[in-house]
Amino acid sequence: MRIASFNVNGIGARLPRLLDWLAATGPDIVGLQEIKTETERFPYDAVREAGYHALVHGQKGFNGVAILSREPAEEVARALPGDDADTQSRWIEARVAGLHFACLYLPNGNPQPGPKFDYKLAWMQRLNTRAAHLLAGEGPVVLAGDYNVCPLDADLARPEAMRDDALVQPESRAAFRALAAQGWTDAIRARHPHAEIYSYWDYQAGAWPKNWGLRIDHLMLSPAAVDRMTDAGVDRSVRGEERASDHVPAWVDLG
Repeated sequence: MRIASFNVNGIGARLPRLLDWLAATGPDIVGLQEIKTETERFPYDAVREAGYHALVHGQKGFNGVAILSREPAEEVARALPGDDADTQSRWIEARVAGLHFACLYLPNGNPQPGPKFDYKLAWMQRLNTRAAHLLAGEGPVVLAGDYNVCPLDADLARPEAMRDDALVQPESRAAFRALAAQGWTDAIRARHPHAEIYSYWDYQAGAWPKNWGLRIDHLMLSPAAVDRMTDAGVDRSVRGEERASDHVPAWVDLG
């Protein structure tokens, strides 16, 4: 079973690339981030023709997450618990194919310091609270998405150039470590502990041809899920396609 996370950076502009990738790789479950469309405007028909069911939590022009699955998914929640005033579409959670699966789009947090960074850290605290609850169930769980955190300097090409960025601040990294310390495994880093692997290249400054990348798209596995892991990686070539997203799919295979 292949499970993937893909920040498409606008489903309207990237739908052909998404459909090409689905056809080429055939993942069983996909979490999409930054679909940037309202729920009712999601391209359900095109996704259905590609062989997938869709659960969507959209938002006009910004954010938005979705779960695509070969088997129908049972929605559990479409908002991260802990703040009823938070109206941003960044979380959707379901049971599907014997797994508990959550797709998340964690706030960027820039500029920092400031209210956007405060929101990021508060959101991460809520994430960790929810993650602890899910972990207590002892079943296979996958938390997949764009975390907007580079856990280590090894996860970005130019650490010195990023020192003031919210993605690498000590507080962001500490919250990510706290998540891992609960018992979650970063699938890609577990499979490739020392490899140079990135999942995002900015559109600016020639980042893609210069390989100035970041690894910010993560699949965190519960112990019951990591016991089934057989492989993990990213589909790097997707970034080089015409009208590509600035992210590439990250994936994990479970036996």
